[in-house]
Amino acid sequence: MESNIRSFWRYFKRNRLAVGGMAIILLTFIIAGSASFIAPQDPGKTDVSLKLKPPSLEHYLGTDQLGRDVFSRMLHGAKVSLSVGFVAVAISILIGILVGAVAGYYRGWVDSVLMRFVDIMLCFPSFFLILTVVALLGPSLFKVMVVIGITSWMGTSRFVRAEFLSLRERDFVQAAKALGVKDLRIIFLHVLPNALAPVFVTATLDVASAILVEAGLSFLGFGVQPPAPSWGNILTEGRTYIFDAWWLTVFPGLAILITVLSFNLLGEGLRDALDPRLRGRR
Repeated sequence: MESNIRSFWRYFKRNRLAVGGMAIILLTFIIAGSASFIAPQDPGKTDVSLKLKPPSLEHYLGTDQLGRDVFSRMLHGAKVSLSVGFVAVAISILIGILVGAVAGYYRGWVDSVLMRFVDIMLCFPSFFLILTVVALLGPSLFKVMVVIGITSWMGTSRFVRAEFLSLRERDFVQAAKALGVKDLRIIFLHVLPNALAPVFVTATLDVASAILVEAGLSFLGFGVQPPAPSWGNILTEGRTYIFDAWWLTVFPGLAILITVLSFNLLGEGLRDALDPRLRGRR
């Protein structure tokens, strides 16, 4: 186990972009976790006498149309955006693993039924499906997390199914069956741990997608609702003043861009380091 970890790290650290992406993600986590302590002002505090002030030493990223400190709102918005990304992906990964494991292990009609359901789900444009469900149920942070999670598990299920189809024929699985080990124990204790490598990569990339979806929903008014700050609704509040207060759109836009890019770079690095066939390319 230790040698596998060392081998993974040796190949992973060769990808400087992936290491840089990981560093930015860790920094973002630290900032989001300590937002309540490092934010210079209350993100909901309004003062119309300070509205639309440009970046300065007093307000690092300027103020918005209600005189709220954009820097403080960005810090608290990081917590919301990351929470949406990780909770939504946790839900999608759980569903994807269950569906893919059952389909790949049992095969036959079970596999056919589950994979046809996956195909049906893939026929719907994900963002518009999410937008429709949120519009019907009403926008809230919890609903956004759940809806994104239950509409984005299909890719994970396919990866897990493919791994299970390969692993179920291995000697250690056949030996476990011969010893009378129950199917659930074989699936979750013997096969699943060996099928998680592509799941880690998919999860990293899906976090980036979930953050983008949340930003898009908030931009359209169906995501996190004001006065709670998120990068998406800070961005949408600034579009009205795009020519008068450029900082209201530039800074949240850059935050989304850098965070999503960092997750994508980390996912690419994990894929290269976990797949022996790709290690020789670096």
